[in-house]
Amino acid sequence: MSDFVYELKIPHERIAVLIGTDGNVKKELEQLTKTAIKIDSKEGDILISGSDAIGLYNTREIIQAIGRGFNPEVAKLLLKSDYCLEVLNISDYCKTINDMNRLRGRVIGSAGKSRRLIEELGQVSMSVYGKTVGIIGEATKVMVARRAVDSLLRGSPHSKVYQWLEMQRKKLREV
Repeated sequence: MSDFVYELKIPHERIAVLIGTDGNVKKELEQLTKTAIKIDSKEGDILISGSDAIGLYNTREIIQAIGRGFNPEVAKLLLKSDYCLEVLNISDYCKTINDMNRLRGRVIGSAGKSRRLIEELGQVSMSVYGKTVGIIGEATKVMVARRAVDSLLRGSPHSKVYQWLEMQRKKLREV
């Protein structure tokens, strides 16, 4: 009998990624976190149950990461105690759909250059999906990358953001 239950919803097109080939991703996640996952693939509703609150929390975080566009292998990094997921909502920074597309483009950059540089300099994984930017990594590095993305969304020049990221990376190495 499970003591804890959590419900969440992910985009319909991400359900197949959560299930995986022959249900492998779902099965592995259930084994790693000692939880049971029920998926309503028509509605995108997910029910997680288990007796371990930490396992339930980890499962929820991983499923949210997959729902925000992350590869399941990257999402499973959230099982590490020092890793976290941060999600920024692009719509908090804009008024119109055109603004949203422009801001999404600022974060991704030409041919993905901006996103790639933030990932490399911040030592994190990023996903720009729909109206959100997701960041997975060690907590301190996620906060640095979050601030960099926030600066881009607020209109800071890319070069200033990259310089700041390089400075932060050097500071983290010294500690």
